[in-house]
Amino acid sequence: MTSLLLPHEVVGDGPHRVIAVHGWFADRGAYAAVLPDVDRRSFSYAVVDLRGYGAARDASGPYTTSQAARDVLALADELGWERFSLLGHSMGGAVIQRVMVAAPERVRRLVGIAPVPASGVPMEGAQWELFEGAAERPENRRAILDLTTGGQRPDAYLDRMLRQSLERSDAKAFRQWLNSWALEDFHTDVQGAAVPTRVVVGGRDPALNAEVMRQTWLRWYKRIDLVELPCAGHYPADETPLELIQAIEEFLRGDHGDRGDREDRLTP
Repeated sequence: MTSLLLPHEVVGDGPHRVIAVHGWFADRGAYAAVLPDVDRRSFSYAVVDLRGYGAARDASGPYTTSQAARDVLALADELGWERFSLLGHSMGGAVIQRVMVAAPERVRRLVGIAPVPASGVPMEGAQWELFEGAAERPENRRAILDLTTGGQRPDAYLDRMLRQSLERSDAKAFRQWLNSWALEDFHTDVQGAAVPTRVVVGGRDPALNAEVMRQTWLRWYKRIDLVELPCAGHYPADETPLELIQAIEEFLRGDHGDRGDREDRLTP
């Protein structure tokens, strides 16, 4: 399959390049609340639309994390970015790991936000039916939004998030993406990875929470830490944007005490 030049927006012109990948429910608009306040002098953020989303809503598949990794690398080539860091939310967390596996020498740092582990997210029974039906049933999507934000968000917020999800994703692609991020297990490919990594989770997220990260990401990566944002659920970019920016950018700068990463901290 030929790689697709992913629709994207570049924010900032700093020397540290970052490619940001959205999750299952949203296009690149998932990062809209954080982009106004990122450090544009230190970082350049390329925020992308995956196949089936946003400006790539009508793009053909395959709708898989492995194909998405090839698309991300093709975009990096187009931008002339030989080395870069990766930021991925939820499903995007699986995508950025695929990129790291495919081209570890090009990846400076990984930041996963409520990220899907490389083992996938096994679901059975009613839970699988809820997620499987979300492609065609708006009420399923809304229920997932409510569940994964701890059942504490206003109806208007849930309605807005649902509306955006429906408008910005293709239902067929949405359904096929589920099979990839939930069912594919490639954790043996990431075990022992040395790339500096941070996972950021919301304290109100019952799904991809700190304990899940300890059982997955923190066991597989050699140089990794975990940050929990107590007031966020599964969508920290919307729920606690300033706290998320701090967690991302202090790590990308190397301000979190990783003294063994001198080359990474000094090389654009």
